[in-house]
Amino acid sequence: MNASLVRRALIALTLVGVLGAGFELAAERHWRTGVQLVPWVALALLAVGALLLALNKLPGAVRAISGVVLLASAFGVFAHVSANMMVGSFSGAFEGVSAIGQWWQAFTKSVGEAPPLAPGMLAQAALLLLLATYVTRRTPTGKHAEGPLPVREPA
Repeated sequence: MNASLVRRALIALTLVGVLGAGFELAAERHWRTGVQLVPWVALALLAVGALLLALNKLPGAVRAISGVVLLASAFGVFAHVSANMMVGSFSGAFEGVSAIGQWWQAFTKSVGEAPPLAPGMLAQAALLLLLATYVTRRTPTGKHAEGPLPVREPA
């Protein structure tokens, strides 16, 4: 398979994720507080990373960008689950429920409105971009660089 095609496809999928997450954030008006701006910054970083990689520039920096976005994604999941936990505790929904049960309800959105898996779109796009940094055309090196040695016929 053509490495260049795979790399471009991974970059394109990253950009589809960026556009999809951006649309979702805009539809939810996810900009009311400073914390709600974190995913917007992450999306901008992903777009810059995709552009850099499309231009074959700074793959190390793109890997760092992917790492930062992965951390932002994990923060988003935690923030959403925590917001749902707060709703559950104030609404009385957690009365008689174990701590694990409370976290499960918050994570599955049985209480609260914050979608815990929505920040996962950032992680998916970051992982696609990270994978794209490892797809390169490499010239073979070593003793088999020019192909296998010819086999001698017995005399």
